Amino acid sequence: MRKSVIFLIILLSIFVTACSDDEVTPQERFDTYVDHWNEQEFPKMYKMLTSNAAETYPTKEFVDRYKKIYSDLGISDLKVSYDKLSDEAMEKAMEKGTAQFPFTVEMESIAGSITFDYKATLIKEGKEEEKNWYLKWDPGFIFPEIKDGADIALETTEPKRGEILDRNRMPLAINAIVHEIGIIPGKLGDNPEQAKQKIADLLDVSVETINSKLNQDWVGPNMHVPIQKVRKSQEDLVAQLLEIDAVSTQDATAREYPLGKAAAHLTGYIGKITADEMEEMDSNSYDADDMIGKRGLELLYEDRLKGEEGVTISAVNEEGDETVIAEQPVQDGENVVTTIDADIQETIYNTYEDDAGTAAAIHPKTGETLAMVSAPAFDPNKRIFGISQSGYEQLQDDPQRPLVNRFRATFSPGSAMKPITAAVGLQNGGIVPGEGIKINGLTWSNGEGWGDYKVRRVSESDGPVDVTDALIRSDNIYFAKKAVEMGSEKFVDGLEQFGFGDELPLPYGIENSTISSNGSIDDEVLLANTAYGQGQVQISPLHLALSYTPFLNGGTMLKPTLLADTEKSQAWKEDLLSGEQAAVIRDALREVVASPKGTAKGARDADFPISGKTGTAELKQTSDEEGAENGWFVGYPADEQDILIAMMIENTEDKGGSGYTVDKVTDILKAVN
Repeated sequence: MRKSVIFLIILLSIFVTACSDDEVTPQERFDTYVDHWNEQEFPKMYKMLTSNAAETYPTKEFVDRYKKIYSDLGISDLKVSYDKLSDEAMEKAMEKGTAQFPFTVEMESIAGSITFDYKATLIKEGKEEEKNWYLKWDPGFIFPEIKDGADIALETTEPKRGEILDRNRMPLAINAIVHEIGIIPGKLGDNPEQAKQKIADLLDVSVETINSKLNQDWVGPNMHVPIQKVRKSQEDLVAQLLEIDAVSTQDATAREYPLGKAAAHLTGYIGKITADEMEEMDSNSYDADDMIGKRGLELLYEDRLKGEEGVTISAVNEEGDETVIAEQPVQDGENVVTTIDADIQETIYNTYEDDAGTAAAIHPKTGETLAMVSAPAFDPNKRIFGISQSGYEQLQDDPQRPLVNRFRATFSPGSAMKPITAAVGLQNGGIVPGEGIKINGLTWSNGEGWGDYKVRRVSESDGPVDVTDALIRSDNIYFAKKAVEMGSEKFVDGLEQFGFGDELPLPYGIENSTISSNGSIDDEVLLANTAYGQGQVQISPLHLALSYTPFLNGGTMLKPTLLADTEKSQAWKEDLLSGEQAAVIRDALREVVASPKGTAKGARDADFPISGKTGTAELKQTSDEEGAENGWFVGYPADEQDILIAMMIENTEDKGGSGYTVDKVTDILKAVN
């Protein structure tokens, strides 16, 4: 009997212990809560609140508030951690029905990292069979600073966009103080439509544009409603606008391009970010109303120019006192200092006057890009201060294509190609300095395989033609013969050494120069024509300018630079020819101007010596037909050698051909020296 009692007591003890083991501990309960919190499962968290907390903070003040705050503040990388209770603390908690857990919250926000410590109290609630542990919650779990009812405030500070400067720190793109022209709706008078039409005419905008701004939800009758920004220099326009009672002005900041059309394609412009651009960019770095670089240097260096928005997250109590929770200071954009010379850029552009074309200017001893010009162009300021639909359509329909960036493109170089062909021949032995060949007449064909096609030259020679004489007189036949003699493989290899087919080592995005449509020359006529810059060969003005640097640097072609802090005089291609061979071409380029037989006589007009090479690119299908011509001249001061310009003017066939371009380049060199 006694043994049976003892046995029953042991069984009862085991049963009680088993029941105790099944009971949820506060530790387990808080583990579950923290797991939900780290996963931002707010509805599940809410179900674990004490009855009193749930009554005090209804769902929208818990679930909705958590979601909104975490969303608005860009909360990510949330990590809630805490220390486990000791066995002794757990035993006491089980006895008292209450447990405390100090915890740490870490997170990232749009204002940077946020970390705080807080305490969680769990209370055992419910009927005997449904008892469980519930969290005693208050707003301090979101941020301790709002535990007593303070609100969250989010303040942003827009960064100042970096400016784009030339080599002398002269402005290419700046942030200027401008007039913000606005309308006060309540002052439009008895005939508001007439007043709006007058304002529209002065600002060159549509009445529909004005109405769309006046009809915004926030607009009140006595409010200044911004319509358009106007440059400070347009004082006459502002004065006319202010004669209208409804017009008001305020100072504002806007992007301004001091060189206007002269550097439009170079600098580009900024504009409001589009939905597509938002998808491509980091969504944390841009808002829907942000301005972004649209083309040119503004787009190329967007990351450096933009800056970082300043963000402050604060708790604001009823008295208006603020406590900073997290702060990311504003970082203004970086100024970008280029190698461009604003005076040279503007001088070259203005020299075009009514002509179309493109030019690149470099320092031939350092590789610095001094100017890249496309003419005609548009005014980038109108992109900022407003351009009408009719104005934009006029640009699109202009036959001279002012919206096209020509200096990014490639063109047939004509005879400006001949020094490159000469260098290839000198390097591979196909051309020997001083060694002449006999050429009879003004035309040449290499046999039956050519059909009726013949290479033509401008003037007959007095005797055997060597490379120097061929460059001075720009003899097509000499270079065609030499290319055919050296063969396609050697010639193409030489051009590839000069960078044809390669990406130009400049971040701007210049088109690759090409030897032909497929990169090879399989036809002898094409080989002959390519040698003097016709055929299918295409080159950008910047690459053409760089291709002349080996003649001034002992056979080394320089790498172009665009930023002032970039290392100068870097080699792009080396050993293109020897120092002696470079001197042969350099001396010939001087004689192109100085010799009575030279093709660039107009460059003698300067009071300092100029060297260079002319080129006429014929844009026609056959030699017998008439067609448009582009005139080239690559020129530089023979002694100073501190600037080299490759300039092309379109449609020079009725203006004197390449001689017209020679005169333009000469005027530029005279102006900038």
